[in-house]
Amino acid sequence: MAALTPDIRAAKRLVVKIGSALLVDRDSGLRRDWLEALALDVAEAKARGTDVVLVSSGSIALGRGMLHLGYGSLALEQSQAAAAVGQIELARAYSEVLALHGITAAQVLVTLEDSADRRRYLNSRATMETLLGLGVVPIVNENDTVATDEIRFGDNDRLAAQVAVTVAADQLILLSDVDGFYSANPKEDPTAYRFDTVDAITPAIEAMAGDPVSGLSKGGMKTKLMAAKTAVAAGCAMAIMEGSVERPLKALADGAARTWFVAHGDPQAARKRWINAMKPRGQVRVDDGAVAALAAGRSLLPAGVTAVAGAFGRGDPVEICAPDGEVLARGLIRYTAAEARAIAGHRSTEIEQILGYAGRAALVHRDDMVV
Repeated sequence: MAALTPDIRAAKRLVVKIGSALLVDRDSGLRRDWLEALALDVAEAKARGTDVVLVSSGSIALGRGMLHLGYGSLALEQSQAAAAVGQIELARAYSEVLALHGITAAQVLVTLEDSADRRRYLNSRATMETLLGLGVVPIVNENDTVATDEIRFGDNDRLAAQVAVTVAADQLILLSDVDGFYSANPKEDPTAYRFDTVDAITPAIEAMAGDPVSGLSKGGMKTKLMAAKTAVAAGCAMAIMEGSVERPLKALADGAARTWFVAHGDPQAARKRWINAMKPRGQVRVDDGAVAALAAGRSLLPAGVTAVAGAFGRGDPVEICAPDGEVLARGLIRYTAAEARAIAGHRSTEIEQILGYAGRAALVHRDDMVV
């Protein structure tokens, strides 16, 4: 049976990707009116109780205009200089339009390394969770001032999908220059048709995206399909829609043309499966009090730990064992093996005194644990 078509109004946590062409006009610069309309969409989503994260391009496009660099090819150092100038202007614009609705914005700059490395991934996740918990709208962009080809996502479609995975979003919206996923390039094939929904990304669906080097439109669709695969595997539905309309999120809710890639399952269940599939790098043995706390759905605190075995780094998977050695759970630990041994049996308030810095209260957070 086909899954139900997602409804953006029911999203609990929403990631929206915004391309440079939607934000920046080559002649007039920032499209302020469009951005203010988007801010109204964001405000209405938050009023419904939805957490919102915006993944925004535009810093290089804004900066090159401000630096009068033209629109030809730029050297790497010119692109990074343009990004450095444009990031300030972009952050200010988002801050101003969201402030009109009493919403605080935060700038989060990332590179591919931040998701590839588990330690950085946990840092990013913890920061984003804290911002969302405080009601802030994070504005995420690739850190173009320092990123080189080796550490780049390369496109904000894939970046947006990775952000959606990081924050356990249940919906991802790609605001694009096309109104959905087509069976072929509609500019070249008059018989091409748009899918309203895609329930599964099959080899046949992948073939429809075309060769990534055969043209701009097909290449762009290829990256969107890669983003969809990442998102739906993590329990996050993804939509592609034409984004230049005023208030695109309202248009989507009102039935605008789009393609939904349907996720089967939810983000938390997908994350638990991912953690459970990892090979443990060590063991943490706990006391009876911690056993009861884990059974009640709480995080593992250092005070409940009686022994630590193995050699692991921060973010590595470990087994959590009862006093008799029975494996109770698996999780991503927030300290190295040496640090875990040092704080085992101590209260969280003592961590700073023992380690010399204020660490996180939980040794393994419940969101990073499979019981």
